[in-house]
Amino acid sequence: MELRQLRYFVTVVDESGFTRAAEKLHVAQPGVSAQIRQLERELGQPLLDRSGRSVRLTQAGSAVLPYARAALTAVEGARCAVDELTGLLRGSVAMGMLPSCAPLGVADLLAGFHERHPGVEVSLTESDAGTLLDGVREGRLDAALVAFGGGAPEGIATQTVLDEHLVAAVRCGDPLAGRDTVPLRALAERHLISLPPGGGMRAILDHACTAEGITPRIAFEAGDPGVLADLASRGLGVAIVPESTARDRADLCGVPIVRPRLRGTVALAWRAAGPSGPAARAFLDHARSSLAAFAVAPS
Repeated sequence: MELRQLRYFVTVVDESGFTRAAEKLHVAQPGVSAQIRQLERELGQPLLDRSGRSVRLTQAGSAVLPYARAALTAVEGARCAVDELTGLLRGSVAMGMLPSCAPLGVADLLAGFHERHPGVEVSLTESDAGTLLDGVREGRLDAALVAFGGGAPEGIATQTVLDEHLVAAVRCGDPLAGRDTVPLRALAERHLISLPPGGGMRAILDHACTAEGITPRIAFEAGDPGVLADLASRGLGVAIVPESTARDRADLCGVPIVRPRLRGTVALAWRAAGPSGPAARAFLDHARSSLAAFAVAPS
């Protein structure tokens, strides 16, 4: 049994297929398949069910997976221990983010870390908040920029980057533009412009509507709050966006939503137990420092 085989197996599981795993590993797909078949022969059981359109773990594969992850983590830990003694930082770190978090200087954050630690491989993944938080809990991500309402999820430590009320953003000639506040129920008959399902702000809106017995009329969805603002400024509906997004636009009026008042938090999230190694610790320190410059105090 080789570490390479275990790494290929774990990557196929994480990427939900051989094609994406091969791309991530920079290895031809037949090579990945061959190594996993060799691993299965050595263990005497199939680890992956290849009969469907997607690859799934068999019962044996589910039993082997945590040990494969532990073996790879142990090897990386041994390398990191030696690197710490020699003063060399290397390895890999993985960051995740919501698509709407790109304006928070993520590119500068990653470039700055790479400049300081060129021996560390850095990867970035975009997904919805739930998937990102699962990735952090399971160790597939070292940190992630996520949005949520209320307190931090269990097992997750956070540093708040944005903490704002959500507003109904409309163009200045809209009937809502002159109001000080708008009850959520008053938006039930309006065409809403929102993030897609899975995003933190969308989850806050959906939960509030469910609690009020309202079915929102979502007319447009986009992953970037700036695009939502653009659509609202052209009179296509009411955009549900953070207060700062509307405040920065001269062509929009942001009306606070009340009864209930909606509030969202964007935060850097990592495992409450702490980073898994020196590279992850260095990255987390760098990310927290970089994102502190973007922090918006609660309104």
